[in-house]
Amino acid sequence: MRKCSNSTNSMFEEQEAKSYTEEAGVLANHDISGGDTGMQKRESIDYKIRGTYASLRKSEKKVADYVLANEIECSKISLEKLAKRSGVSQPTVMRFVKAMGFDGFKEFRYQIIEDLSERNHREKETYAMYGYPIRPEDDLKLIPAKVVASTVKIMENMLKSISGEEFEKTIHMLANARKIVLCGVENSSAAAKDLMTKLLYLGYDCRFDEDYYIQHISAAALTEKDVMVGISYSGQSKDAVDIMKAAKKAGAQTICITNFRESRIGKWSDVVLCSSQKQWMYGDCIFSRSPQIVINDMIYMGLMTNAYEKGTKQLDKNSRIIRDRAYEQ
Repeated sequence: MRKCSNSTNSMFEEQEAKSYTEEAGVLANHDISGGDTGMQKRESIDYKIRGTYASLRKSEKKVADYVLANEIECSKISLEKLAKRSGVSQPTVMRFVKAMGFDGFKEFRYQIIEDLSERNHREKETYAMYGYPIRPEDDLKLIPAKVVASTVKIMENMLKSISGEEFEKTIHMLANARKIVLCGVENSSAAAKDLMTKLLYLGYDCRFDEDYYIQHISAAALTEKDVMVGISYSGQSKDAVDIMKAAKKAGAQTICITNFRESRIGKWSDVVLCSSQKQWMYGDCIFSRSPQIVINDMIYMGLMTNAYEKGTKQLDKNSRIIRDRAYEQ
């Protein structure tokens, strides 16, 4: 999660996505990349707010919500008016500004002006694709670019929903677990397999079985030293919820990865890693795996950072085991 690995990878991924959409004749209009600015030079206000939203106080979130919904107005608003329209006190607004990393309100407002200027410049050359409808007359050549842009937007919104404290607690729970068992059905089973593979590569005792009955039996056999990770996009799957319930009743620690914080699976979870609060596309399943897989990557990088020497030694060991399974270049 920290510094080098994630920031470098994300920059490469954004450059590749930008290049791909340019070739398709359209560009994703989102604040993370920001053309030649964005993350490579500085973070936009939108990105900063979404990245820290989960850790803000309830009153500060009111300011965040107002700024996200009224950026143009906030570029020329006074401290007093922003406080009044957000329904909070002026000191609360200043706490929010400090939480965003600014020394004062003027500096905060100046960056909004810069962000709007850069965005207006990009909009003259780009076409916004976020939230696009599927139409029979859509140009097939542009579909890949639209999907990339929509997925990037989902990742951007995910930052607003994941709490840094909850994530840190997740890493410590998994790092100290005697055994880790995963549960997930239908689409979420793909994400469960991915997470199991990553954890096994790092040397953790991790298990996942696609059969619901085996998952349920495994959950009931857990102890307080074990961790159950439940993955469910909706958080309402009866199978996934029942398995988490069985694990919790057995005394195990529980973590869920879901798209809705107030979903039923969260009631049986010690930690909730929430990928968003919105539903996406027809049937809610086209993009459901994208945030789940990204959260898996976050967990993988978090565990590596938490025990770097142990993780790298284990990866080297496993690399030697599978080396003879690939053709030499």
